[in-house]
Amino acid sequence: MAGNQNKYKRRWGDRRDGRRVKVSGLQTIMASLWPKRTDCEVYLNDTIDVTEMMKYVEQKNAEHPDLKTTFFHCVIAAVAKMVRERPLMNRFVQGRRVYERFDISVAFVAKLAFEDHAEEALLFFVPKDTDTVDNVSQMVVNKVKKVRSRGNQKAGVDDLLDKVAAFPRPIVMLICKIVRWLDFWGKNPAALTEGDPHYATVLLSNLGSIKCPAVYHHLNNYGTNSIMVTIGTIHEEERLMPDGSKQIRKVCDIGATLDERIGDGFYFARSLKLIHYICAHPELLDQPIGENSGFDYH
Repeated sequence: MAGNQNKYKRRWGDRRDGRRVKVSGLQTIMASLWPKRTDCEVYLNDTIDVTEMMKYVEQKNAEHPDLKTTFFHCVIAAVAKMVRERPLMNRFVQGRRVYERFDISVAFVAKLAFEDHAEEALLFFVPKDTDTVDNVSQMVVNKVKKVRSRGNQKAGVDDLLDKVAAFPRPIVMLICKIVRWLDFWGKNPAALTEGDPHYATVLLSNLGSIKCPAVYHHLNNYGTNSIMVTIGTIHEEERLMPDGSKQIRKVCDIGATLDERIGDGFYFARSLKLIHYICAHPELLDQPIGENSGFDYH
């Protein structure tokens, strides 16, 4: 469904950011019995072999030194490709109903400087089905440069949050209550939701960039974000290979928190296997995100 908003005819019950979908009775009841996203968190921790991915990044940067591709750029593209191929991962529950987004969206936090008191900026973008990892790299680099060039000047959601926070506490409480009510009914104005990571398909945190391990990170009841992923540092580890030999491989720990109401454990496990497959075959990232990976789920 992602990327097909212009082709889809809106129906009664749809939201601006997603269509209402018919789900099983169990999922419907779960959305009412456990209406809070934080009550339905499933945490997943895994270690992924990224040896081939790192070779791919090194080769890509050698061939195209004008466009620096990083491991994180590849992760963003891989996650977007996985969500495109696994549509249930692009669903969310809000207002006790289940919806599927029209677009895939990825958000992350960028530190303006690697200092204790440096400001953070919220970055949000929507990759297209025709995008490859090169497009993703360019978009991320451009967005980060734009944000860091502003220095302490805020814009978008960051600027709006600062303005609201300046009001007296009772007014802030009233505004938040109204926003939460509008959020429940899917009526929040675009000015509040566009660019807000709480409304992204996947919220990524690249903790490896600051030499930290992958950690558990909770979801939030506000917004529609159903998947939170933390990425740890890349390190070497001895692994048993399919042929029985042992090799020193580059691996990366990840932590993912998901809303169990959008799918079941079997679906989540297969989605994770697809991420493993893409990391083992990074050349897939040269293909458009909307192109099927060819992964054999059986």
